[in-house]
Amino acid sequence: MKIFITGGTGFVGRTLIRHLVTKGHEMIILSRHTSKTPAIPEKVSYIKGDPTLEGPWQNEVSHCDAIINLAGASIFCRWTKSKKKQIMDSRILTTRNIVKALAPRKGKKTLFLSTSAVGYYGFREDEELDENSPIGEGFLSSVTRDWEVAAMQAAESDAQVTLLRFGVVLGRDGGALRQLVPLFKKYLGSPLGKGNQWFSWIHELDLAHIYSFVLDHRGISGPINCTAPQPVRNRDMTKILGEALGKPTFMPAIPAFVIRILMGEFGTTLLKGQKVLPKKLLESGFNFRFPELGVALKDLLSPL
Repeated sequence: MKIFITGGTGFVGRTLIRHLVTKGHEMIILSRHTSKTPAIPEKVSYIKGDPTLEGPWQNEVSHCDAIINLAGASIFCRWTKSKKKQIMDSRILTTRNIVKALAPRKGKKTLFLSTSAVGYYGFREDEELDENSPIGEGFLSSVTRDWEVAAMQAAESDAQVTLLRFGVVLGRDGGALRQLVPLFKKYLGSPLGKGNQWFSWIHELDLAHIYSFVLDHRGISGPINCTAPQPVRNRDMTKILGEALGKPTFMPAIPAFVIRILMGEFGTTLLKGQKVLPKKLLESGFNFRFPELGVALKDLLSPL
């Protein structure tokens, strides 16, 4: 299968590309800076372009059987007015440009795998959330709603659209662990606020296998929750990560008001969390290799 990928140079994209190469797929990766791309495996090529802007890169989309959209500015920062605009534009404009580029493929079989996020559901305390749960409230919910609406427009070009709602992705070379591990190694790991909030996570390799699963099972469309089947509370995550690193977690919890002062509105996402379950994947027969956080961390923190 020939696959076009945006956001392929991020840590999720790098893991996914390595996995898809083993499946024999041919890939075209869109990057703003092709000179900074990693070593190029066989059957992988890079083209230069900004996905938030229309350009010659769109011509390549119409020649591909599947499109994977991973582009989007990180949300793990203080949300200033300009940062919110960047978060929104990097997702919505990219998706709209991909959809425009799909128009010549009308009448052909095309798969569009568009990234989304469990932020869609808002914050619902202990409520178990699956793909049938309604949209929540707040900035992240509005971003993911507009993101998904833009992606679904690809159906007008006869594309089958799958919306992959990410939980917190745990990987070796980036994401949450890059921020957490240095703190825990200095014995500074501690729960956030009361520590009761749910932490919905997924191992980077399980996420890569989900993409393969969707590509191989063309009947899977609409939203799917990309989270491990066993979410944990923040205080339990803190303990499990400390044990995996061999670093006791004895520091007191960071008060909620301190997190809000430091992180502003984004602090709410750290303090409330979500209990998200991958109902559709489990019902479709997907096999998680890392369903438990302890096993996942042992793998990710072990030497290669």
